[in-house]
Amino acid sequence: MALKIYLKPQERVIIDGAVITNGNTKCELIVENNVPLLRERDILREKDAITPCKRIYFMIQLMYIDKKDLAGKHETYRALVKDVAEAAPSTAVVVGQISEHILNGAYYPALKLARKLIRYEEEAMENARNRA
Repeated sequence: MALKIYLKPQERVIIDGAVITNGNTKCELIVENNVPLLRERDILREKDAITPCKRIYFMIQLMYIDKKDLAGKHETYRALVKDVAEAAPSTAVVVGQISEHILNGAYYPALKLARKLIRYEEEAMENARNRA
C-alpha cells in the first residue's frame, strides 16, 4: 500500500536515509514501497538531543534511518536505557515496550513510544522546577 505525504514549502523529510527538502510550494509525494521515512516534525537533530530521553529517541532514529552498525547503535541504546531506568524506575514499562519493538526491528513504533518517554521527562523536569 502506497503512502501519500504532503510537504509544506521548505519542509524536510528523510526517506530511506536521504534527506529531501521541498521547494517553495506545497508538494505531494507518494512512496510506493516500504522504506524508513521521517517527516521533519519527527526528526530530532543530534544537537537537540540534550536530555537522556531525547538521546534515546535520537539513537532509535539512527537505527531506523541508517542500518549501518546496528549492533553498535543497540549497545549505545542499552547503555542509555540503563541510565534512564536507574534514574527513573517509573519509566520501566515504557522502556520495556520500546525495547521489545527494537528487538523486533520495529523502529518506527519504538520512536512513537520514545516520544511518550520524552513527554514524561519534560513533565518530571517541569514538576521539579515548580517545586524549587
